[in-house]
Amino acid sequence: MAGALPVAIPGNRADRLATLYDSHHDRLYRLARRLSPSADEALDLVQETFLKAARSPASVPLGATSEEAWLVRVLVNIRRDQWRKTAVRKRHDRELGHPANARHGQEAALIARATVWRALDALTPRRRAVVVMHELEGLTVSAIASLLGVSAITVRWHLSMGRRDLIRALAPQMGDAT
Repeated sequence: MAGALPVAIPGNRADRLATLYDSHHDRLYRLARRLSPSADEALDLVQETFLKAARSPASVPLGATSEEAWLVRVLVNIRRDQWRKTAVRKRHDRELGHPANARHGQEAALIARATVWRALDALTPRRRAVVVMHELEGLTVSAIASLLGVSAITVRWHLSMGRRDLIRALAPQMGDAT
C-alpha cells in the first residue's frame, strides 16, 4: 500500500504498536505469504492487519499469546474478505463469458503450483487457513485452535474436511477417480 498517509499516534500507543510490530511481524508475514499468491500481496495483508490494530488499539488484548491470536484472526479475516471479493469477480467474469486465466506455455512445476493454489482457493476461508497453518506452517492443532479462538476438535474437523476436499479437487489432475 504505497503512498499511505502516516497515522498520528500518541506516544504510549505508538510504543505499544511498535512492540506489536516487532514481536509479531515475521510470524504474520510467513502466514500471509502462505495465504497469498505473491509477496507483495502478503506484505499488504500484514500492513492491513497492523492498520486495524492502529485504528483500534483497545481491541488488541494484552499478553504475547493473546496479541498474536488476535492479529492472526484479523489477518485471516482480511484474507477471507479478499477471497470472497475474488470469488465474486470470477463469478461475474464467467457470467459475462470471459475466459478463465489460461496458463499456456508454462513449465510443469508452475502448472502444478497453480493447480494446488486453485484447489486451496476452492476451500472455505476457515478451512484453507487451518490447512495452510497445519500443513505449510507446521503448527499443531492446539496452536491453531488457540490462534483462531476455536476448539481443537473444530480444527481437526476443518483439517480432515480440507484434506478430503483437496484430494477431490486434485484427483482429476492426477489421473485418479477418487
